[in-house]
Amino acid sequence: MSGASPRLVIRHAPAPARDRLLAAGLHPVLARVYAARGIASADELGASLGDLLPPDDLLGIDPAARRLARAIAAREPMLIVADYDCDGATACAVGIRGLRALGAVVDFLVPNRLEHGYGLTPPIVDLAAAHPRLGRPALIITVDNGIASLEGVDRARELGIDVVVTDHHLPGDALPRAAAIVNPNQPGCGFASKHLAGVGVMFYLLLALRALLRREGAFRDRPEPALQALLDLVAVGTVADLVRLDRNNRLLVSAGLRRIRAGQAQAGVRALFAVAGREWRSAGCQDIGFGVGPRINAAGRLADISLGIECLITDDEDRAHALAAELDGINRSRRELEERMRDEALAAVGEPADGAVTLVVHRPDWHAGVVGLVATRLKDRHHRPTLALAPAGEPGCLQGSGRSIPGVHLRDAIDLAAKRAPGAVLRFGGHAMAAGLTLRADALARFSACFEQAVAELADPGAFSPEFATDGALAGEPVDLDLVEAIDRAVWGQGFPAPVFADEAEVLGQRLLKERHLRVDLRIGGQTFAAVAFGRTELLPRRALIAYRLNRNDWGGRASLQLLIEQVSAPR
Repeated sequence: MSGASPRLVIRHAPAPARDRLLAAGLHPVLARVYAARGIASADELGASLGDLLPPDDLLGIDPAARRLARAIAAREPMLIVADYDCDGATACAVGIRGLRALGAVVDFLVPNRLEHGYGLTPPIVDLAAAHPRLGRPALIITVDNGIASLEGVDRARELGIDVVVTDHHLPGDALPRAAAIVNPNQPGCGFASKHLAGVGVMFYLLLALRALLRREGAFRDRPEPALQALLDLVAVGTVADLVRLDRNNRLLVSAGLRRIRAGQAQAGVRALFAVAGREWRSAGCQDIGFGVGPRINAAGRLADISLGIECLITDDEDRAHALAAELDGINRSRRELEERMRDEALAAVGEPADGAVTLVVHRPDWHAGVVGLVATRLKDRHHRPTLALAPAGEPGCLQGSGRSIPGVHLRDAIDLAAKRAPGAVLRFGGHAMAAGLTLRADALARFSACFEQAVAELADPGAFSPEFATDGALAGEPVDLDLVEAIDRAVWGQGFPAPVFADEAEVLGQRLLKERHLRVDLRIGGQTFAAVAFGRTELLPRRALIAYRLNRNDWGGRASLQLLIEQVSAPR
């Protein structure tokens, strides 16, 4: 498995769907690409927010909205307890901005990743009960966490504080005894999209709350808040959290991108685009995923995610830019730390043992905030579910993050391993492709063996034979900057991947750029293209099968089309 080049496969594009899209006027290449992603008609590509799934379909949203409405009417102080990643930060910012616009008295609190662990724990509830700005809240609202916080919710009840849980993570065997739970993945919820990010769940709760307040006449004497103004934040959190971009999520992200491109984003989002060197006028999912999101996430990994939240809730342009610059500096430190830990992990693993289906890595000097990125790098390199662990804030414990491959449900594998290694795992949570856990350091070897066995039993057949999906050849198709711009305007991401094409190419020339990247001139069919293989220093053979993305290159005031090389294989 390790080091093997993935086999290039072509996504199947059903001819009837492709033909319907062609008849609707789509570019032939886009018609093929969309058909291969399950789009059967042009109607599914519409971007109207009127096509969003209705909030009423979310189980628990009515009692949650009613509890919030009571708190607003009574001027009860509310406290949002957020997760410490980009989804949690944007969900918190959406909650703060939306609830204040609806008349609430509300503030926020975020656990420290290293000191407090994940979620609404009893110590976090105790901190919340003595909040320095708000005082004792009457109501706690969790965003992007809480579905596993049974003890924390019970502690809040002891203190006379109600809890409304908003989350999207998979629940355990029992649910917290909260005043209300809004989570599309809780048992009995009929909401058709199970892939809402935490920020999406919070946005939906605000929609339901506004509708309730409207029915109760709250807006007779004042304007109704325009919640669509929060959609840039919803887009940032949804893309950054790598949730599946199903139809509903694509509608949310598309609407948020339109606001960003129109200059209607929050001051903090605009500032983050600026420090990331990204152009908001042509904002796309790549700009969020590789520019804005990592800078917010870096605060939660190495410092305090409150910096990111403050950046997203301020309307002061100067403060937004100052906070964005601070987040950018933290992100540079994160990159340096990640590079060192990644190199150490790769050196420690070397060539994994034949037949092994998992990787579990740990070093006593690693930073717990970066282990998820290390797990991602190892998973990508060796195509195995990977756990990376570092010392936790609790003595004698390790805190880890895991990343998986298609065909292996990581949370289920950790669950099974935890059951077979009783007492080893203190807590865990997550979903199919990513998860986190805390375990006893002296049980690492025992748990690792159980994790290896669990993955071997649960993995789909063929999960460990890596494939790289493409959208087939472009030779003979009309390829120009108009096509590139049409692709860039669309919403791509997890579960709805950006198009990658594959053609046999003749290498006309190649050279290294800064000793780190390969610059190549290719002939494909009758056309010649400039291409770049980022991170590749090995020269290409004279003829090769190239998997690539189309890219617009703006250099010297002139736009040109170039190819970004993703994979190189021997010609067929």
